[in-house]
Amino acid sequence: MKKTALIMAGGRGERFWPKSRKSLPKQFLSLTDDGKTMIQLTVERISSLVEMEDIYISTNKDYKNLVLEQLPGIPEENILCEPVGRNTAPCIGLGAVHIAKKYEDAVMMVLPSDHLIKYNKMFVQTLREGCEIAEKGPNLVTIGITPDYPETGYGYIKFNPDASDGHAYQVDCFVEKPDLAKAKEYLATEEYLWNSGMFLWKVSTILSNIRMHLPDLHSGLMSIQKAIGTQEQELVLEKEFAGFSSVSIDYGIMEKAENIFILPGTFGWDDVGSWLAVGRIKKTNEAGNVVDGNIITINSKNNIIQGGGKLIATIGIQDLIIVDTEDATLICEKNSAGDIKKVLENLKICNRDEYI
Repeated sequence: MKKTALIMAGGRGERFWPKSRKSLPKQFLSLTDDGKTMIQLTVERISSLVEMEDIYISTNKDYKNLVLEQLPGIPEENILCEPVGRNTAPCIGLGAVHIAKKYEDAVMMVLPSDHLIKYNKMFVQTLREGCEIAEKGPNLVTIGITPDYPETGYGYIKFNPDASDGHAYQVDCFVEKPDLAKAKEYLATEEYLWNSGMFLWKVSTILSNIRMHLPDLHSGLMSIQKAIGTQEQELVLEKEFAGFSSVSIDYGIMEKAENIFILPGTFGWDDVGSWLAVGRIKKTNEAGNVVDGNIITINSKNNIIQGGGKLIATIGIQDLIIVDTEDATLICEKNSAGDIKKVLENLKICNRDEYI
């Protein structure tokens, strides 16, 4: 069966401020030493599985030119521009109807654009296994990440270790982000995986589930599908998408559906959720600092320091994040990295949009 992919690239990456901005969000930045942006790496790692003409990018209409610039091999008609943000269920549904318009049926991989994978061959093999399970029937397949510490920032998925199909297990339930005690409990049972937000299914399967569990969304998607390729396409998309409720694929479909399978992922996954990820994915020097730019550190330990041509000198500091750009500088303790969004909230209140 034909393999296709939808890469979700509409996020703002606010926790990577001040490098990530409304005009150039995280997925279009290079955070690795190879100089490739996150969305370029996402497309590259699936290139052995999916032809470029069958890769779709779902993004904000403001980012269409960025996608064209960074991914010149993607057909322009495959760049699906959402008129407004409506969470992942409408986003995935839009991708599904475009693929359905092109093919009678196909396997559809759904991948975020801002994850990093350390072991690409293992990742691709996991996707192949997921495709096989998706093809077998009306199965919804997700990839869970084997946890190695009690993370409280991820959702978890409980699986049944006694009900398997090859390397995949039947899903018992999706659970929200836990507190530390509950996360430790999940880790001890060995029956929970981190929710990675990656999915595989046949287009017919996901559209059938949307029709069953989100009928209003399905009705609007069918109107959009009919208009694809016509002069009315953009008009219908604007009208229908604006009327969709904002709902995640987890809440709208996965928590209610049957025939859900999960594949454990052990391929070196990182969701690159905040500046703390830079400390995991880049090499540290002998003092535990991750530095990029014109940096001098003296008696400074375990810091993340990102700059440019301007000299940054530090003395006697530790466990800080320092990010310097042309018009803004961030300085925060590592354990406060989750509060970076509060800076943006403050900027919005003060109408200082030039820094957002």
